[in-house]
Amino acid sequence: MDMSQFHAAFFEESREGLAAMESGLLGMESGNCDGETINIIFRGAHSIKGGAATFGFKHVAELTHILETLLDEARAGKRVLDGDAISVLLASVDVLRDLLEVAENGGNVDELALSHARAELERVLSGQAQAVAKPAARAPEGVPEHWDIYFAPAPSLFLSGNDPLRILRELADLGEMQVTCIDTALPAFGTFDSLQAFLAWQLRLPGTVKQAAIKEAFAWVEDECELRIEAVGVRAAAPEPLAAPAPAAVEAPAAAAAGAPQQQRTTDNDGSLRIATSKIDALINLVGELVITQAMLRQRTEGLDPVQFESLLTGIEQLSRNSRDLQEAVMSVRMLPVEFAFSRFPRMVRDLSARLGKKVRLRTFGEATELDKGMIEKIVDPLVHLVRNAIDHGLEMPDERKASGKDDTGTITLTAQHQGGHILIEITDDGRGMNRERILSKAREKGLPMPENPTDGQVWDLVFAPGFSTADAVSDLSGRGVGMDVVKKNILSLGGAVEIRSAANKGSTISIRLPLTLAILDGMTVAVGDEVFVVPLNTVIESLQPTSADIRTVANEARLVRVRDDYLPLLDLAGQFGLPRTQRQTDGGAPIAVVVESDGRRIALEVDDLLGQQQFVIKNLETHYRRVAGVSGATILGDGRVALIVDAGGLSQASRLPAAA
Repeated sequence: MDMSQFHAAFFEESREGLAAMESGLLGMESGNCDGETINIIFRGAHSIKGGAATFGFKHVAELTHILETLLDEARAGKRVLDGDAISVLLASVDVLRDLLEVAENGGNVDELALSHARAELERVLSGQAQAVAKPAARAPEGVPEHWDIYFAPAPSLFLSGNDPLRILRELADLGEMQVTCIDTALPAFGTFDSLQAFLAWQLRLPGTVKQAAIKEAFAWVEDECELRIEAVGVRAAAPEPLAAPAPAAVEAPAAAAAGAPQQQRTTDNDGSLRIATSKIDALINLVGELVITQAMLRQRTEGLDPVQFESLLTGIEQLSRNSRDLQEAVMSVRMLPVEFAFSRFPRMVRDLSARLGKKVRLRTFGEATELDKGMIEKIVDPLVHLVRNAIDHGLEMPDERKASGKDDTGTITLTAQHQGGHILIEITDDGRGMNRERILSKAREKGLPMPENPTDGQVWDLVFAPGFSTADAVSDLSGRGVGMDVVKKNILSLGGAVEIRSAANKGSTISIRLPLTLAILDGMTVAVGDEVFVVPLNTVIESLQPTSADIRTVANEARLVRVRDDYLPLLDLAGQFGLPRTQRQTDGGAPIAVVVESDGRRIALEVDDLLGQQQFVIKNLETHYRRVAGVSGATILGDGRVALIVDAGGLSQASRLPAAA
């Protein structure tokens, strides 16, 4: 039998097992030491070991066997897992995650990390204190002559607020470093995108540098880069024997657990079934086509005699209801609880607070709130950046909190809840709050435009300006303001909005409002000559019909339209997309202006008519054609025609018109 056909299920279930183990260990560290928590952790390790032994993943099976032995003793009441033991177990979970990655996708096993994890587990099993196991006292791995590191950032690395040069500076602080820059991927100047990373680096560090320190430098970008860390010239020592049961005692439980992953699937109480995301996406696409066809049929039958064609029209109406119900049911398949995003923060908060010497309590609410899978994947990076900001610069040090009459343990709160057709996610800290006067002072230094007597909300929005920061020194973790413009841009690209509330010495709250899905759009249809365009409803501020006296022409033939006391850039959609002059323009008729706002800029779009509002199934234009400036996608109308979806932000930048005051 070809066992590889079961690999995908094993790796998926193993990742779930590791997540459950990590969550349980963090719970134990917080004081939740009940028997069921230990059982959950033990079952996770037991299932992974059994599957790994079945499929021949030797390193995974051996490490989980030692880990399982320690957990079994704790489960039987023979030992208490103290803080040291939990830290060792958490580190072992990290190594297991890396081993599973190698087993699934290939690559080299990090022998040094694996050996260290085994040694630490054996130390805890033998009851030795942590001081006995210092690296200087036992070095079974040997010391390499040097470390060779290959670091190639993903093109999108800048969008998460990270800077590869800060990482290089941090590595240089560890020891004398040799650097070779690789620029073969650098594009021609005309196609250069300043928001993408193109360079890669080959680095060399002395062997005396700890591998853990090297990994820590890349901790925040490990999912956004290609990274290889190789030990060169290792003087290996003879490995020490495992402090574990004999091999014969290993085989019996391994064989008994061999079918654990399969058994877990057949006894699942909720009858769940694993389905590839690509299959769900294909199903959603087909349902979208069905909705379009239904809309076309309904439009074609609108003029029929309701008496003569009563049966047909009744069937069309029933088809419309069924199509809507089917669409909602299929879309719900892609909906996942926000817990999938929130679950990564307990470990991150634990490690980051320890690194900064702060005491931090994490609270989460509304984890069961559901959001589209694609939306969850895209919102994780902004959330990670905001939580780091809150811990690094929002919360005070314990002694500072005590001096101000606060609990020395700061609190970070993550909440999620539905509001109409949107979801609201909030990140709250009870720290020092944002300094209004300092922000205003920095804004004046940078020459940022602002009202004469700005409200608090207008002041807080200044931190979203590119490069804005009130920090005295740039932190390698975060900076309140550094990268915040990228965070806001990413949220806006999802059709969302972000808002800051803050009070001195009480803390700050960042609210993120997002649509529930990226597959369906609420839009306004507008006519430009014989063409129809869709304007996303969340960008529309208002629509009006200005008179000729309200329109002014300035330098470079740019036009402005007066909207009450403001003048906004007026962009002709026909001219923007190369369409012939419309009959209205030829006759000199008054245009209709649709005022839209994106990324803090407002412009008015000149159209001929407003047709209506409805939901549209979004199609990716680049997949079928190519990227078009000022267009974010396309949809199919009820009559079968293709309508382009207007990208208000792209049009604002392409027009190069000044933003309205």
